[in-house]
Amino acid sequence: MNIHFDKVIPIPLSGISHSAQSIWGSSFSLNKGEKVMLNASSGKGKTTFTHTLAGIRNDFNGKIRFDEKEITSFSPTAWADLRKNKISFVFQDLQLFPQLTVEENLQLKNQLTDTFSAKTLKEMLKALEIEDKWKVPCGILSMGQQQRVAIIRALSQPFDWLIMDEPFSHLDEENTQRSLQLIDERANQLNAGFVLTTLGEDHSFNFNRTLNL
Repeated sequence: MNIHFDKVIPIPLSGISHSAQSIWGSSFSLNKGEKVMLNASSGKGKTTFTHTLAGIRNDFNGKIRFDEKEITSFSPTAWADLRKNKISFVFQDLQLFPQLTVEENLQLKNQLTDTFSAKTLKEMLKALEIEDKWKVPCGILSMGQQQRVAIIRALSQPFDWLIMDEPFSHLDEENTQRSLQLIDERANQLNAGFVLTTLGEDHSFNFNRTLNL
């Protein structure tokens, strides 16, 4: 699935001056399989970008199309199917259930599509060095540990695109690189792409493109 933007500007940002390099107000496409970094300072619309692609908000001018279909035409059922099979997310607020264990948070997503066995989920936790947290409630984990759980949860479904809003903001460089490697491996398995929003950090990864807000 390709994602096309045609002169999109979020209405809350329509009165703000944008640089010539900003994607807001320009026309471009995200092509399936691309690995894209999206740079922006605070207040430029990173979370708005993520929430718009999730169908959470539709307060924008211009057009966004998934392949040839405008996203404003999608019904709630269509959005639910897209989020189940085509687009996965790591939101900035993570949206984990704090009272549930790591296992329960992961299985809530995983059981929708029966993507991974419990053994595979545990192997992914081990790859990110949190395998001992399987039975621990997410609410008592550190923010960095919660981010890693949210990343694994997002990988636990089919997707053409993985959209991540500052997914490494509480991770050191070593854990960031481990997480990027796991994300890249999963994306390659699915011939999928991903978009990673940052505040300008250099993650030492060979992105296909870097865009700016």
